[in-house]
Parts: sequence; C-alpha cells; structure tokens
Amino acid sequence: MESPYDVLGIDADADEDEVVRAYRRRVKDAHPDHGGSLAEFKRVRRAYEHITAGRDPSTFDAHLENGHADTAQSGGAGAADREREPGTSGTQPGASGAEEEEDDEDEELGPTVEYLDYEVVESQGWELTDKDLFEKAEAADLGVDSHGLLVVEPQETLLEAAERYGFSWPYACRGGACANCAVAVVEGELEMPVSTVLTDEMKEQGIRLSCIGEPVTDDLKVVFNIERLPGLAELRLPAEQFDNARAGD
Repeated sequence: MESPYDVLGIDADADEDEVVRAYRRRVKDAHPDHGGSLAEFKRVRRAYEHITAGRDPSTFDAHLENGHADTAQSGGAGAADREREPGTSGTQPGASGAEEEEDDEDEELGPTVEYLDYEVVESQGWELTDKDLFEKAEAADLGVDSHGLLVVEPQETLLEAAERYGFSWPYACRGGACANCAVAVVEGELEMPVSTVLTDEMKEQGIRLSCIGEPVTDDLKVVFNIERLPGLAELRLPAEQFDNARAGD
C-alpha cells in the first residue's frame, strides 16, 4: 500500500522541514495547471495532512477523500465494510480508486490562490510592486504558512478557504467594516459583494478584504497580513476588539 511518504517522495524518517519542502514541490507539480490532475492534487494534500497530523502511515489510503481514510483508525475493517454498497463483496482490488479517478475527472478544480505573507516581504526587503515577487518567494523555499497554494471552493471566501487549510490569517469583523483581513491582490480578481471601509484608491491599488472576497478568476496571487500598512492601519479594529472578535468567533 502506498504510504503518505511515498506520495511526497520522501523517506519515512524525514524531518519536518523535509516534509514541508517535499509538499510544496509536489503540490505544485500535481496541480492541473502544471500538468498534473485533480486526483493527484488531492492525494498530495491528503498525504501532507496525514503526516503533519501524526497519524499512523499504515492507515493512509491514497484513493479516499479527506476524512474517509481515518475511519480505519477507529473503525477497522467494519468501517471499511460500511463504505461498500449493499450486496458487494469488496473483493475487486482498486475498484474504489478507479471510481475516485472517474469522479475527479468530472469535477472541476476551484480557483487556485498562490499566497504570500507580507511579513516575509518585509523581512526580505522586497516590495509589493516587485514584478518577480512570487518568483523570489518560490526561490526562498518558505514554509507553507508563509507561501503556497490553496484552492477556494464554490461560494467560499478567501478567508474561509485559508481557515479550511488550517491557516490563521488576520480577521476581525468578517463583514467588511474593518481592514484587519486586508490582502493585496497581485494577480487575478477578488470580488467583494458588499460595501467596505476601503477607499476607491485602495481598491484601485488591488487591496481587498479576504473575509468577504470571493475569487472570480481561476488563478490569483495575493499577499496577506498587510493590515498594518499606512492607510489600512487606521481602518483596523483596536487590539482589544480584535482579540475579542477572535475569541468569540
């Protein structure tokens, strides 16, 4: 059986940094826009999550959707049996994998967002206006919290997608009334369906709010964590309100 380490192309004793580097390399190669497939993209993501969650490698199933493979940990063979349709014996090896591949062929991948943390931009001495900003980020071999790819699902905001991936991007009101969740859209379009505190000038500069922003192009490049930039800083919720918003969310 293929292990999550096999999917990422690393040894089972790889350390955390090796896992992160391998994931960033494989998830880009697996993306449909880079010659991969949706099935492979999902498989790489599942493998990374399986490893970072500290799960037993032997319970990993590369052909199942997120969460299904985990039933092997708590339900054993019985859990697997419950996945089968009534009247089937489950004796056809690879059948579920083939069905998964067919489903993935019919399914379309949502908008893909390449993200970059502004703290990295500052620490490296880069500028938001650098034309090769994301090429620099790629060469810097950053961790997945700072730079990587995520896919936004239908009717999902950018912030919701980031949180689904386990990231803690800044936010507060979730309604467009502050700039805590502001991002700079370097490439692509992020639509905000309601009025916001952002000025027309800010919007012309590509500033958007991730809490209400939904991608309307297939590919985007955004820089998050920019809420302390001049102009935006004045539109943030005060620290106390921000903490309360997080705690009560």
